[in-house]
Amino acid sequence: MKNEEFYVPYIEGSLGMRTKRTLKRFVFIALFLLILGALLFSYFQNTFKNSTFELTKSTEITGVYHESPYPMLRVQIDENTYKNIILLGFGKMGAHPFLKKIRKEAITLNGKTLKIEGNLIYYNGKTLLQITDDEKVIMINSSITKLPKSKAISQMSFQGEIIDPKCYFGVMKPGFGKIHRSCAVRCISGGVPPILATSDTNNISQYFLITDMNGKPINNDILPFIGKPSEITGIVEQLEDWYILKINMESFQLISEKSNIYD
Repeated sequence: MKNEEFYVPYIEGSLGMRTKRTLKRFVFIALFLLILGALLFSYFQNTFKNSTFELTKSTEITGVYHESPYPMLRVQIDENTYKNIILLGFGKMGAHPFLKKIRKEAITLNGKTLKIEGNLIYYNGKTLLQITDDEKVIMINSSITKLPKSKAISQMSFQGEIIDPKCYFGVMKPGFGKIHRSCAVRCISGGVPPILATSDTNNISQYFLITDMNGKPINNDILPFIGKPSEITGIVEQLEDWYILKINMESFQLISEKSNIYD
């Protein structure tokens, strides 16, 4: 029995050599596994996109309001050069609930100059503005300004997936995975414009605002197809820095039930 080690915590020096070696071995192995697990976890994680959501920063944007067909603010950024910023509401809502108060000042907002304060979202050359307070929407000029006109390009077919731009473009990073499909459904059903995300032959991402054949919003009809790889045929129009795809819902051809973005 004299070779047996017996550790008594309150007796100094009772920790034997074999017990010390065992504890050291356990600590080193545990640290190694912890570090290895952290490295493997980080390696297999999807990288963040180079998107930006200025959640804690408010920015004032002045431009011409129009609905083509979704709420936008047309901002001049250079001579004869404009950017159309998609307007969104706070949370999983479109901009309309935050425009009710300002609508009382005019029969129509189309063509009116507004100053709106909100949180910017931008990614891949596209810009959105989240309105958090209807008090921050102010009419600067009630006279009508000439609205941008879209020009038809041609009928085209694309393969891609319907996404909601708010989460995908920057509010959520990286904005893809199973949990974000249900989030996209809620956002689009709440008024966030549906967008077709696709890539050209050079693997460059392209984005199309989706409307019906009459250029009207199509939020509710598109819900069953969110995040499902599809081939979609429609009429492509260009509205300055945005493309619009006018579709007939019968043109949807599902390619797969498994999403490349939300699975």
